Amino acid sequence: LLLIIVFFSVFAPRFASLANLSNILTQISINTVIAVGMTFVILLGGIDLSVGAVLALCAVVAGLTMTSTALPEPVAIALAVLASLVVGSAAGLFNGFVAERWKIHSFIVTLGMLNIARGAALQISGSRTIFSFPAGFNQFGTQTILGVPVIFVIALTLVFLGRFVLVRTVFGRIIYAIGNNEEAVRLSGHTPSFYKIAAFTITGLCVGVAAIMYMLRLNIASPILGVGFELNAIAAVVIGGTSMSGGKGSMIGTFLGACIIGVLNNGLLLLGMGDFARQMVTGFIIIFAVIIDTYRVRLSVQMAD
Repeated sequence: LLLIIVFFSVFAPRFASLANLSNILTQISINTVIAVGMTFVILLGGIDLSVGAVLALCAVVAGLTMTSTALPEPVAIALAVLASLVVGSAAGLFNGFVAERWKIHSFIVTLGMLNIARGAALQISGSRTIFSFPAGFNQFGTQTILGVPVIFVIALTLVFLGRFVLVRTVFGRIIYAIGNNEEAVRLSGHTPSFYKIAAFTITGLCVGVAAIMYMLRLNIASPILGVGFELNAIAAVVIGGTSMSGGKGSMIGTFLGACIIGVLNNGLLLLGMGDFARQMVTGFIIIFAVIIDTYRVRLSVQMAD
């Protein structure tokens, strides 16, 4: 990450300006929050492909709640936030329950949820973009704390909260243990299904938070937003060192992975690279990170032998 920052500071115009640095922090915030939730699932050896579509559904529900009520502005905003969190958590709970109840790989279940959530967002909104949110809501999204965008502060708070859960709680240690050896966890008297369903629910909850952050940033809620968000979240987690087979990774690594993606996209854009080329670069980085992870696993096995 430091090498990338140095490179773009030298070769990309305006990259190191305070305005652009603030813009980078804003850009990485949403992906960071989604990636925090995704880390829990990938540590279990699972995957969630529905986060982008669920984000759209959460945003649409929150937007309709905020704009179609005659309640006072603070109450309408609070209900909208609550609605987004509930919808996101419910989608995550559904993913985890179905995957565990019928022993279906999370890839398939979340692929189905992707279509369910996207269709529901389009149906509920009538395929239209929702806007004209309360002034207080829009103003909060532009606030800064000591020059740092408030939505980045929210993202950073969730990163440290996620790290605390993984490192300092029994729940977090069991998440790691399930990713390493689920049968051993079962034989030790725990119920892996509970923790796996909880992990997917946490992911959905993070998506609900990310939906509100997206609305704060752009002041809209659209049923077509979130396309490709799952790719960026998975990329952040994998680039941050979390093993796709589960059991290894860290929340700080996920945060650094999200920073790398955000800095790369911003720097390449300033260098004049188009959207398609930047997507290709992100894809190559994901493949490179997985290759490194493969060699790391082999090395750890050899050292154990």
